[in-house]
Amino acid sequence: MTDLITYIRVSTSQQGRSGLGIEAQRQALAHFAKSEGFTITREFVEVETGKGSDALDRRPQLTAALAAARKLRCQVAVAKLDRLSRDVHFISGLMAHKVPFLVAELGPDVDPFVLHLFAALAEKERSLISTRTRQALAAAKARGVTLGNPKLSVARKGALEAVTAEANRFAANVLPIIREAQKAGATTLREIASALNARGVATARGGQWYAKSVANILERA
Repeated sequence: MTDLITYIRVSTSQQGRSGLGIEAQRQALAHFAKSEGFTITREFVEVETGKGSDALDRRPQLTAALAAARKLRCQVAVAKLDRLSRDVHFISGLMAHKVPFLVAELGPDVDPFVLHLFAALAEKERSLISTRTRQALAAAKARGVTLGNPKLSVARKGALEAVTAEANRFAANVLPIIREAQKAGATTLREIASALNARGVATARGGQWYAKSVANILERA
């Protein structure tokens, strides 16, 4: 069987749109590997907060996956193309690393040129959706519709609920990685924090993990 490296990525903003969390991606990739005759030798998991640009230097686990693939001379597989990126230029930059990528939902026979086409189509679709949204808001405003909630108390309540929901989504993304660290022998909060930092997983604010921040995630769970 041929070796395969898998790359899983979630973020607090993107997971809801894609409907593809850590476990779902892992299962899709396991099914793909089994059906296509691959052996998964390494798995890299990236948890992003959605802050910053979509650049490779913001993806330490993707960088590590590329390095491992070059060393083992094997391919890197993702469950869906948007787990790499939704930006066609970023996809093009990844191809320059000479590491072949496989996308489970597209099958094993999709070459880099076709991946570029899929990325370009997805980017164009996002642009059209954004344009239509701006036009709809402008038309509503022209009709005298008040955009946003005029009552400050209601707005504050909505903001608080949004922040809470965002924190819960982030906790749900990180919890499987914490469980994996515990299975690997990390028993204290400090040991779990060290394991998360070693894997390049950032906190919701993009910082380092400490015992207290790990405890906060476990409390939400």
